[in-house]
Amino acid sequence: MLQRGDAVISLAGRDGQKLLAVVSVNGQDVILCNGKDRPLHRPKKKNPKHIRPVGAVLDETQMRSDRALRKALAAVKANLNERECC
Repeated sequence: MLQRGDAVISLAGRDGQKLLAVVSVNGQDVILCNGKDRPLHRPKKKNPKHIRPVGAVLDETQMRSDRALRKALAAVKANLNERECC
């Protein structure tokens, strides 16, 4: 089950293959942001079928601003690339 702070990859749509963070879960939909294309004041609503969790969780301090969110997602992305590399 997805919860606030989970890092996910979008599988479908215009934002396909982008790393996003779950801001909230609203019934059947998941509300996502990445701090750049989708800032915290303009989140994206997606169907949970169209996203895949990556196994990383961001804490509240990493989600306090768009800048902190971008920095946290960049660290998650670097960690994912490092794991897939070898």
